[in-house]
Amino acid sequence: MSLLVSCFLVHILTVKTYDYSGYGQSTGKPSEHNTYADIEAVYKCLEESYGTKQEDIILYGQSVGSGPTLDLAARLPQLRAVVLHSPILSGLRVMYPVKRTYWFDIYKNIDKIPLVNCPVLIIHGTSDEVVDCSHGKQLWELCKEKYEPLWLKGGNHCDLEHYPEYIRHLKKFVSTVEKSPSQRYSSRRSTDHFEQARKSTDFFEGSRKSTDRREKPRKSTDRPEKLKNHSNNADKLEKIRMSFDQMERSRRSVDCHEKSRKSIDHQLERARKSVDRLDRIRNG
Repeated sequence: MSLLVSCFLVHILTVKTYDYSGYGQSTGKPSEHNTYADIEAVYKCLEESYGTKQEDIILYGQSVGSGPTLDLAARLPQLRAVVLHSPILSGLRVMYPVKRTYWFDIYKNIDKIPLVNCPVLIIHGTSDEVVDCSHGKQLWELCKEKYEPLWLKGGNHCDLEHYPEYIRHLKKFVSTVEKSPSQRYSSRRSTDHFEQARKSTDFFEGSRKSTDRREKPRKSTDRPEKLKNHSNNADKLEKIRMSFDQMERSRRSVDCHEKSRKSIDHQLERARKSVDRLDRIRNG
């Protein structure tokens, strides 16, 4: 599973992309905290260097990129819109079906999405083998301002862009959020009708009601759990955090290999120059 997938900001027709810390051209070490700092830095760049207002920005987050995207979106009350592509409920929930939020969990999207005030589009493949489609569906249920979601039948985790419906639905969403709030309200009423029809036929309605009941005890998560439960779940989350370290070690290994290769190339070049000098002396 790729732990860090790109997320980016769209300023109407201008796209701003970036690499997370420790990936691509970015220095540093990949971590949850650093991804939050990365998206904040990109937002500040748009705001201070380009004069972009938050109401002209659409945030787009894919997979784990939904974490920093929702973290920023929850703090921008005038944001234009958010797109979540194969999002996660939280880091721990990808690996284990936990029923509440623990203090050591990462990317707690399930707790942050109700704080987002702007329209939210969620896109998820029904055959996703990395992040189950139920993550996207539950996040959609928790949205304050829902937009008609796109559940791509047969779609996996990294192939949704190849579906024609993906581009069509995304363009429709962007066109809708470009309207004023009053114009969006009339469009949203049709979405409300869609939601009512979906509730009458959707096969996971029973599951959703169960989830609603489950949310009540989640409010009590601030109370300390039993020490042994903390210990067990801390071990589970450690597996997630260890993957960051493994990626970092792999990256450093590649860097060391590159330095060794350059050193060998330099030594070979010096040897070749020495042979050339000897040839000139001999021929002279």
